[in-house]
Amino acid sequence: MWRFLPFGYLLTILIETPILLVGLSPKVTFKQKLLCGVWLTACTYPIVILVLPALFFDTSRFVYLTVAEIFAPVAECALFWLAFRGKGLLGPGDWTRSLIAIVIANLASFGFGEIMNSNGWFGLF
Repeated sequence: MWRFLPFGYLLTILIETPILLVGLSPKVTFKQKLLCGVWLTACTYPIVILVLPALFFDTSRFVYLTVAEIFAPVAECALFWLAFRGKGLLGPGDWTRSLIAIVIANLASFGFGEIMNSNGWFGLF
């Protein structure tokens, strides 16, 4: 997995960042949206790719994926909230929109990863 980490991280950013650019509240600047695309993934991706597989080594892939794909968006939503909560920038609708965008971005990268896995592309690394 170490060999895949840099490629997978960049691919995840390429998938999730455009969704965040469109989906995060317009009150979040373009620069902040770009930073969120890189930073949120940087915080969760190593855990999903390196830590959780080690913790769930003797369990089914389904269990690992369930935990990983719940962990990533919940953690990223929490990090987004921590980063923007005290600024008075976002109203309730902005928060809802932004958190939904984070969940959709994670679902998109998960879906792409599943397509890669089903086609055996992970074997390239």
